[in-house]
Amino acid sequence: MRLQEFHQSLAAIGALPCHIGRINRAWLKGLPLDAGTRYQKSENYFPLSVRNGLPPIAERVDKLARIQSQHEAADGSLRLLVALNDGQMVESVLLPRGGLCVSSQVGCAVGCTFCMTGKSGLLRQLGSAEIVAQVALARRIRPVKKVVFMGMGEPAHNLDNVLDAIDLLGSDGNIGHKNLVFSTVGDPRVFERLPQQRIKPALALSLHTTRAELRAQLLPRAPRIAPAELVELGEAYARSVDYPIQYQWTLLAGVNDSRDEMDALVRLLRGKYAVLNLIPYNSVEGDGFQRPAGEAIDAMKRYLHGHGVLTKVRDSAGQDIDGGCGQLRARAVGVIDSSRLARRARAGQPDPAPPQG
Repeated sequence: MRLQEFHQSLAAIGALPCHIGRINRAWLKGLPLDAGTRYQKSENYFPLSVRNGLPPIAERVDKLARIQSQHEAADGSLRLLVALNDGQMVESVLLPRGGLCVSSQVGCAVGCTFCMTGKSGLLRQLGSAEIVAQVALARRIRPVKKVVFMGMGEPAHNLDNVLDAIDLLGSDGNIGHKNLVFSTVGDPRVFERLPQQRIKPALALSLHTTRAELRAQLLPRAPRIAPAELVELGEAYARSVDYPIQYQWTLLAGVNDSRDEMDALVRLLRGKYAVLNLIPYNSVEGDGFQRPAGEAIDAMKRYLHGHGVLTKVRDSAGQDIDGGCGQLRARAVGVIDSSRLARRARAGQPDPAPPQG
C-alpha cells in the first residue's frame, strides 16, 4: 500500500484533510487510528461516516506489517523481524537514544559483496505505507526521534515511496528533517530530487573506497560515478541543507584500510562539510572479508582526525545477537545457518558480529 491509497480510502468515507491529519498522527504514534487527543475524544471530532468507515481501513493498515520476532542486544538495540502482509519479511532496528533504522525493499539489487541483504537480490519494493508502518510498530515499543533509511534495500531504487514516507514522517510524524537520514550508494536521481523536497533529509553516502575500480568490485551494481565526483555532489547537498553529509566506510581488512587509502581520504574529505563513519566489518561464516584489529581501527581514526577529517567509529548495532542487516531475514528463510548461534552459546563465546548492509 502507498500512502496515497491510504489517504484516498479515508477521503472516500468522508474524511477531510483535518481528519486525515489526525489519523496520520495517531498512526505514527503507534496508537489506534481513531484515537482521540488529550483534549478531545474521537467521537466528538470525527463525522459519523468516518467513525463507521474507519474499522475496515484500520484492519487493513494493521495487516501491512507485524512483528514476527524481536531480538534484544546488550548495546540497547532491538532488532525486529517484520512480516509483511504478503508473507515477505524485512528488518527494522530500534537503536539506542531514540533512533530507528527502517527497510525500503525486500532484498536489494546493488549486490554489495560484503552485505547479506544483497545476496538474495531484489524481491520487491516496499510501498510508502509499509515503510511508515515500521515506524508505527516501533513506536509501540519505544519513542522514536530519528529515522534512518539504512535497512534492507537501496532507497534510491524505491525513490518515490521513500520520499513520500519521509514527507509524512517529517510533518505528521513530528521528526525533524535532520533526523531523517537517507542512505544511498550514490544514485544521480538522489541529488536531483532531494533538494526539491519539502522535507529535505540528511544524507548518508556509502563510499567505502576512494578507488573507482575497487568500488565497482565492492558495489557491483552501483552507478559508475567516481568517488571524487560523489563527494562533490554530496558536498553541494550538504551545503544546501546546512547539515553535514555522512560518508559510510565499511572497514575491510587488507582491502580498504591501507595508509594509501587513508591519505586519499584526507585529500578527498579535508575541508568538506562532512563526517566519516568508519564501520568495522563484522564477518559471517563463508565470507571472504575480515574486520581490521581494534588497534588498527583506532590508529586510522587518530590519523584521519589529525589530518583534518572528522571521523567516528560506528559498530553496527546488535552484534551479540547475529542480527546484522539482512541476517534475521536470512535465517528465517533458511539462507544462513541459525544453528551457529546455539553452538556459540554452548561454547560460551559471542557470535561473530554481523556485516553491514
